Amino acid sequence: MAADPQQLARVVVVDDDRMTLELMRETLDERVRLECCESGEAALEALSREPADLVISDLTMPGLSGIDLLERVRRAHPGTQFVILTGDASIESAVDALRMGAADYLVKPIRSPELDRIVERLLAHRQLLAENERLRNALRTVESCQTLMRCLDPGEVYAVGLDLLLGTLPRERGLALFRRTFVPTAEGLAFRGFSEGEARGLRDLLTGEKAVDAVGERIEVVSEGPIHNALREVGIDCGAALVVPVRGRETEAGVLWIFEDGCRFESEEIERVKVIAGHAEMALHNAERYSHAKERAFVDDVTEVYNARYLLKATEREIQRAERYGKDLCVLFLDLDRFKLVNDRHGHLVGSQTLRKLSEVLQQCIRQVDTLARYGGDEFTILLVDTELETGLTIAERIRRTVAETLFEGARGAPIRLTISIGVAVYPGHRWERDALLDVADKAMYRAKSLGRNCVCSASDLES
Repeated sequence: MAADPQQLARVVVVDDDRMTLELMRETLDERVRLECCESGEAALEALSREPADLVISDLTMPGLSGIDLLERVRRAHPGTQFVILTGDASIESAVDALRMGAADYLVKPIRSPELDRIVERLLAHRQLLAENERLRNALRTVESCQTLMRCLDPGEVYAVGLDLLLGTLPRERGLALFRRTFVPTAEGLAFRGFSEGEARGLRDLLTGEKAVDAVGERIEVVSEGPIHNALREVGIDCGAALVVPVRGRETEAGVLWIFEDGCRFESEEIERVKVIAGHAEMALHNAERYSHAKERAFVDDVTEVYNARYLLKATEREIQRAERYGKDLCVLFLDLDRFKLVNDRHGHLVGSQTLRKLSEVLQQCIRQVDTLARYGGDEFTILLVDTELETGLTIAERIRRTVAETLFEGARGAPIRLTISIGVAVYPGHRWERDALLDVADKAMYRAKSLGRNCVCSASDLES
């Protein structure tokens, strides 16, 4: 199979002697991409069009001499190797050329075996240097990935991975889009190189009601798609983008987008990207395991819903989110009526089973983005995101009715019927701070108790 012409070394030969040029063609034409020039000026023009791996130039030519050409090439193309052609009487000049940076010289008349030997040696040396540079770049890339292995939060993995890609390629603009499995309502976005206004516009488009699902399947360069549509909608033109999917081994998944901004992605860059993506996926797996362990610390052992410690953190986070987006946050405080009788008549084992069953019933009454937590004993709290007071009261009433209609299993299969009292408060209508908001919902629940139990009471009723 013939070699790809684009993979062959490029050699420029400069000589005003046609016989020398013909010998070069016969000896080298099939093994390199050869361009022959009859003057130094023509050689410079050829190099300006496309750099060469090797220049072979006669020492004495009309116009620009070989020495002059060597000086010009060393300045404009310092990585290009240079070989001088000289007659027997010009050996001293050839040695001077070596002192000036020429890699070697050939004495005319040129013999094909000697030409072969020098060209093969110089190109092999150049290939070795290129391979060494590639290995050094790969090592630097691997070393930079150590930062990823210190990331214990999935979102941090995507942000750090984005920074590493931009620094390695290098490019200026990119974004990360990912799902936050362990924190469902958290924003899964990170921007680099965009203005604050551009980032805000993209955030609204990518996480709004018509959120974009742009998680790719493989590393590739794309020019169209949902991300490009969003960019155009906010007036941004970034050209093609390199799509880098990063997935954990369980549920975490996301994608990093690096925009070319007029600088095409090279195959060597793609190889470095693959290294970073591989390390990012290992880091994401570690972060998943850590998040699982951390999540278990926030889960109630009896009901397997969140505990009070998680509730406090979640309430603080949801208040900040509601404030940022100008939305309401509704809090439901729930307490089973006369639950002590269940423990007294059926035992604490049945009591624990009843609480687990109640947790399942409550989960079915709310959305995935809402938060259910056991506050303590037989008290539960629900955070309803983006929910105003009237809607919260409607949901609370549905929960109250569902619990009243549910049969719980007691000792020896005896049915247990339970009722529940619920207090409802809303941010910012009732309170602005976390503890005050939870407290006023708790007080509304106790008012429901005082009104005869098995009812719903709004925090607004406390002010009447």
